[in-house]
Amino acid sequence: MDARSPDLTPDTAGWRSDAPVTKSLAEVNATIALPVAGRWWRRLLAFVGPGYLVSVGYMDPGNWATDLAGGSKFGYTLLSVILLSNLMAILLQSLAARLGIVTDRDLAQACRATYSPAVNFLLWIACEAAIIACDLAEVIGTAIALKLLFGIPLVGGALLAALDAFLLLLLMNRGFRFLEAFVIALLAVIAVCFAVQIAAAAPPVAEVLRGFMPKSEIFTNPEMLYIAIGIIGATVMPHNLYLHSSIVQTRAYERNDEGRREAIKWATTDSTIALMLALFINAAILVVAAATFHKSGHSDVAEIGQAFELLSPLLGLGIASTLFAVALLASGLNSTVTATLAGQIVMEGFLDLRLPNWARRLLTRGIAIVPVIVVTAIYGERGTADLLVFSQVVLSMQLPFAVIPLVRFVSDRRKMGKFTIPRSVAAIAWIVAGVIVVLNLKLLFDTFFG
Repeated sequence: MDARSPDLTPDTAGWRSDAPVTKSLAEVNATIALPVAGRWWRRLLAFVGPGYLVSVGYMDPGNWATDLAGGSKFGYTLLSVILLSNLMAILLQSLAARLGIVTDRDLAQACRATYSPAVNFLLWIACEAAIIACDLAEVIGTAIALKLLFGIPLVGGALLAALDAFLLLLLMNRGFRFLEAFVIALLAVIAVCFAVQIAAAAPPVAEVLRGFMPKSEIFTNPEMLYIAIGIIGATVMPHNLYLHSSIVQTRAYERNDEGRREAIKWATTDSTIALMLALFINAAILVVAAATFHKSGHSDVAEIGQAFELLSPLLGLGIASTLFAVALLASGLNSTVTATLAGQIVMEGFLDLRLPNWARRLLTRGIAIVPVIVVTAIYGERGTADLLVFSQVVLSMQLPFAVIPLVRFVSDRRKMGKFTIPRSVAAIAWIVAGVIVVLNLKLLFDTFFG
């Protein structure tokens, strides 16, 4: 049997016979060696990395807009949505990692090897829409951070953001481990910045804990529901499922039952720990907004620029606003890296089309920059804030097109063999998918008929 094939024969694996057999991210596939012996923590450290690349998408600039809007307007109420979204993310990312490790296919390749060309084309369009929406958030977030820190106009910052298309090329040329170290370092910067702001805001612990308890008001209040779905879209990001199913394959684990079983264990541990960091940062953004803006009566703070101006005066900490902008810039840079990889994985997986990384990135960046420039020119900074929240709702609307195929694949014994998820896990996964679909239908109904 070929070393790159799953432990199932092609006739029984449940894949289309004409499906192309190509390594996902071939230039880095199975390039990171694993220790053959030693303590358990050495094995874990060897797998640390992909989870943190995935976690970047759960704290990108789009999260900032939805978390700021939710915290300033509704206090701590939507913390329960952040917690729920994070638990959903932990489950779905573990399934994505399992799919990649067991089948040697990323989610896009698995779709291409299962569905008809017409269905694959529609799934590709939906995923590209999600990536463009994510790019939109990154461009706006990076441009706003550059304006806050250096006084660069938004349009100029948006144009400068296009240059980060070459950042991934530089990092990848240094090796995938170097890329992971860069991402983790920026995540540490974001975490420290918000830890300082949380300490300065000193939110009441009892109110924060009550915020993690779900409330029916979230579903019955259309305005709150809109922001809640935006939070879900900003947290459980569809392109992250494609990304994770690919980058877990960078580890040179044995492509056999024992090697895959161990790889699933450590990859799941890595992503779970990383996503708990994402939970802290997402919750911290909302808590700072609630403790600072909602408490002081500034319930209309939904723009990052407003938050920057008000943070230091309201917290009484001169460096608070600067830390906020530095964390935003780090978030934008990190999101660039992961969205670039996801875009490459999606295009190669669905279309088997391989463009140079710089060409693909400039294309998607160009598509994202145009609406930013148009909205900024017509509506000013307020328009970009609305565009940020809208981009996260678009992401949420694309989620079913990634989640449903993923759950279907990992529940299919023909594809996963002995690594098929248990029925109890499959039931929970289908419930999660159902919740996402229902929330999106509710949003559509309220938008068009409410």
